[in-house]
Amino acid sequence: MTSDKNDQSGPATMQDVARLAGVSQPTVSRVLNNTKTSIPVSKKTRDKVFAAVKALGYRPNMTARSLRTQRTQMISLLIADITSSFYHLIAQEVQAVAQLHDYDMLIASSDHDYENEKRFCEAVMRRPVDGVIMVPQHLTYEDLDDLITITNTPIAVLGQHVNHPAVDVVYADDERATFEATSWLISERGYDSIGYLGVAPEYPPSPRRWRGFQRALEEAGMTLDPDFLMQGDWSPESGRLAIENLLKTGKLPSAIFALNDLMAIGAILELQDAGLSVPGDVAVMGFDNIREATMIRPKLTTIAQHPRDIGRKVAEALFDRIEGRGSETRRVIESSLKLIIRESA
Repeated sequence: MTSDKNDQSGPATMQDVARLAGVSQPTVSRVLNNTKTSIPVSKKTRDKVFAAVKALGYRPNMTARSLRTQRTQMISLLIADITSSFYHLIAQEVQAVAQLHDYDMLIASSDHDYENEKRFCEAVMRRPVDGVIMVPQHLTYEDLDDLITITNTPIAVLGQHVNHPAVDVVYADDERATFEATSWLISERGYDSIGYLGVAPEYPPSPRRWRGFQRALEEAGMTLDPDFLMQGDWSPESGRLAIENLLKTGKLPSAIFALNDLMAIGAILELQDAGLSVPGDVAVMGFDNIREATMIRPKLTTIAQHPRDIGRKVAEALFDRIEGRGSETRRVIESSLKLIIRESA
C-alpha cells in the first residue's frame, strides 16, 4: 500500500482513507467507530483500514463525531490535591480505564477549596463531557443536583458523604480503620497518651476519623489532653507548625495520630529538628500510605488506602453509567484499608 499523503493540500479525510484502503467510506466509519452490525467487518478489511489511517496520518474529526453520536469521548476528573501522590495514582488508574474505552480525560485540582469545586462544575456545564469523576470535599446536594439537571451527565465520586440518588460512590471505611489503628497503638504498642493531628471539620474525612479516634480512647478508658489536639490543613508544612506549637506547651504525648501522611511526615521532621527521636520520644502514625511514607526515616507506620483500586472502581462505575449498564439507584462500592506497620510507631 502506497501513500499519497505528501500530495495532499490539507489533513487526510475519511474519504482519503477509504480510497487508499479500497473500501467504502461507510466501511471506514464502521471500523473506526467500532460499530456493531449484523455482518461484521472482516479482520482483513479492518487491517487495511488501519494501515491506511496510519499511512495517511488520519485523525478523526471529534467535533463531527460528537454531533453524530451525541458523545464527546471525553470525561472530566476533579481531584482534591494535584501535589499528592495519592491522587496521582487515582488519576493514573482512571486514565487507564478511560483509554480502554477509547476516551480522553480532562483533569483539575480543587486544592480542597469550595470555589474551585464550583468552578469545575461550571466548566462542565459550559463544555459538556460524557461523564464526571470527582473527589468533592464541599459540594452540596444542591450543587450536584444542579450539575446533573443541567448536563444530564453520569457522575461517580470518591466519598461516602455524598448521598445523591443519581451519583455512584466509592468509599473506604476510614472511621473503622482509625478506630482499629488507634486501638492498636494503645493495646499492642502500649502508648498511654495519644495526640491527634486533624483538619477542620468541614472536610468530610475529618468528623469520621475523629469519631473513630475518640471511640478508641473511650474504650481504652483514656482521655485526650486538650494540648494534644492539633489542627493542620493536609500539608506537611501544617504538620510542622502543629508540632512547633505543641513543643511550646512543654508537654508531649507518647504517640500522635495524623489524619494524613503528609502532615505525619511534617510532624516527624519537626520533631527531629527539635532533637527528638521518633518513635523513641514520640511515635507517629499517618493515613494514606503515599510513596513518601517509605522515603522518610523512620519509615512511616500508616493506614493504607489503595488509590489504584479506588481509581479503577470509580472509573468502572462511571463507564457502566455511560454505556447504559448502571442500576437505576446509586451504587455504593467499598475499597479496603489496611494497617501498615513500619518504624515510626
